[in-house]
Amino acid sequence: MLKEFTAYLKRENLFTPSGKILLTVSGGVDSVVMFELFHKAGLKFGIAHCNFQLRGKESEGDEKLVKQLAAKCKVPFYTKRFETYAFAESKNISIQMAARELRYEWFEEIRKKEKYKFIATAHHQGDSIETFFINLIRGTGIAGLHGILPKQGNIVRPLLFATKNQIIEFATQHKLKYLEDSSNASDKYIRNKIRHQVIPVLKELNPSFETTMDATIKRLIKVEEIYNREMQKMRSLIAHQGENFISIPKSFLNFLPLPETYLFEFLKPFNFNSSSVDEIISGLAGESGKQFFSSTHRLIIDREVLIVEEIKDFKLQISDFKLKIKKNQKELIYEETKLNFKTITKPANYKLQTKNSIATLDFDKLTFPLEIRKWQQGDSFYPLGMKGKKKLSDFFIDNKLPLNEKENTWLLTSGGHVAWIIGMRIDNRFKITAQTKKIFLAELVK
Repeated sequence: MLKEFTAYLKRENLFTPSGKILLTVSGGVDSVVMFELFHKAGLKFGIAHCNFQLRGKESEGDEKLVKQLAAKCKVPFYTKRFETYAFAESKNISIQMAARELRYEWFEEIRKKEKYKFIATAHHQGDSIETFFINLIRGTGIAGLHGILPKQGNIVRPLLFATKNQIIEFATQHKLKYLEDSSNASDKYIRNKIRHQVIPVLKELNPSFETTMDATIKRLIKVEEIYNREMQKMRSLIAHQGENFISIPKSFLNFLPLPETYLFEFLKPFNFNSSSVDEIISGLAGESGKQFFSSTHRLIIDREVLIVEEIKDFKLQISDFKLKIKKNQKELIYEETKLNFKTITKPANYKLQTKNSIATLDFDKLTFPLEIRKWQQGDSFYPLGMKGKKKLSDFFIDNKLPLNEKENTWLLTSGGHVAWIIGMRIDNRFKITAQTKKIFLAELVK
């Protein structure tokens, strides 16, 4: 098994022989065999053991055994006792989720502090097959069908080549001492139920089931690589990354075969599930402005694009939030925006600024302090270059402004009147004329 172990490390390129690895050793047969293989292969490693204090004397026995293993081989040993029940209750999560969160956070702390290259867990071939079925039962995209990967970020799984029987045979042959976790016998957990009730039936149907399944998972990993490359290629062609949002043109989705599949993959990083994607697809032909929410993001169906943005403060009502600008003020910073102000005497040959990011206003027509605020329904102004009064909501519609941009539109006001829709248009009442003596310049800087 040692030969297979070293061959697997090389084949999967898990780490270099000179790299220092942190082994997570529970005291069970899998992690004890992993420890022994690392020791026999002459690799550099340390041991980390978690005591979750969930099994009384058993937990104490596990910790004692792992400490003895570390002392026997004179390798660094790290251990920590966790208040797992209290943590699970405070987070309102299961004991299993609490234990997972606690251990991986602690492992990563050690890895960084002690400069280990990777964290090694003792998952084996059977664990990967069980994970496949767990994901299949819960519902998953193609990513869930690859089982457990040999390497993910800072985590490596050097025993994925071995079956449980091979591990037990190795432990017996080398007379390794290990302890059984009594909770492994309980069918209370879905993984144990699959291990004790589902896998044995499949082995009856196909005695080579584990080998066959392992080969299938490896093929699925390759299929996933091809699939992900295609999705990444299409995402880079279709999705546009804005300053605080991502937009996806409707026309491209209509052109793609199986648009719901592509859209699911595009939106998965933003925590939209398949049900939401089906609803979004159904809503593409409807009126613009419809919104969909995940736990972290909002999607807006606009006229020509889908707009995805992070949920931050857009639900907050900040219509009463105002910022004042004094007569001699040089700048103002709000949200992720900066405004620069300058007052100048109008030169005889003054050339009017035409950039939307600069407002050129008649200083003497302004009433200080000026104010900055979000626009509100009912606001109106006299657009420069147009005759008469216009509601801002109608102005936005005429200019095809997406909903997310409307919600983030700010106004510069003077005496309660709109002087500038910041970044868009000034009000005709405050424009520069032949009679203007002093010019007030406001420049928008993102």
